[in-house]
Amino acid sequence: MASIFEATAGKLIGPTTGGTVTQATSKATGVTLNTASGQITLHDAALAAGVEVTFEVTNSEIGATDVVVVNHSSAGTAGAYLAQATNIAAGTFKITVANLSSGSLAEAIVLSFVALKGASS
Repeated sequence: MASIFEATAGKLIGPTTGGTVTQATSKATGVTLNTASGQITLHDAALAAGVEVTFEVTNSEIGATDVVVVNHSSAGTAGAYLAQATNIAAGTFKITVANLSSGSLAEAIVLSFVALKGASS
């Protein structure tokens, strides 16, 4: 079996479990999604220009040494958002989303994430 770092043309290798979740009440509302990868649809509350918002993702698949990669994958204004995973710990991580545009945006953007299993020596 190929490792996550080996791929052949036309084939991707990575987590086999994924899921989706939608924020309930605001862009700061935490979510729970217990899969190694997935998509999070953010609430459509306004996010002012240059402002950041952070929310917590509860996820039993996450280990303290994992690396979580997140990006703005669909919906909303392309290139207007920056998303980053922070505060990674066993069972949880946070995502910070910044509005890079010059205006307030009220969009229910979709973020995709994947957890890469890490280890410390």
